[in-house]
Amino acid sequence: MKGRKPAAIIADHSTVAVVPRAPTWLSKDARAEWRRIMPLLVERRILTDADLGGVENYCTAIGRVREIERLIQASPSFDARLFRASDKAMQTARQLAAELGLTPVSRSRPAIRDDEHEDDLADLDL
Repeated sequence: MKGRKPAAIIADHSTVAVVPRAPTWLSKDARAEWRRIMPLLVERRILTDADLGGVENYCTAIGRVREIERLIQASPSFDARLFRASDKAMQTARQLAAELGLTPVSRSRPAIRDDEHEDDLADLDL
């Protein structure tokens, strides 16, 4: 879509400036991940308030991976359900990590351009 967007649908792009406290409902492992990644994300100035739910989901997925791994290690027998749950939690964590710029590949991608620069590029005959 070319041109300026109506003011009513332009999002607030102010970034989170200080590391917020981890939600109390997160598991111990999820809170540990929150404390590990939030300083990095705040320092990069890429998070907005709207992104915090995604960070919570990522931390929950990482916490689940760690909890399931402890269950697998403590289990004397093979439990396919635990392995499926572990795989699903790892997949979810990987996808959310990429969205948050927590993987080497996602950090190497160019930053998203704002609408004005996209319109300037669209006018060029490349």
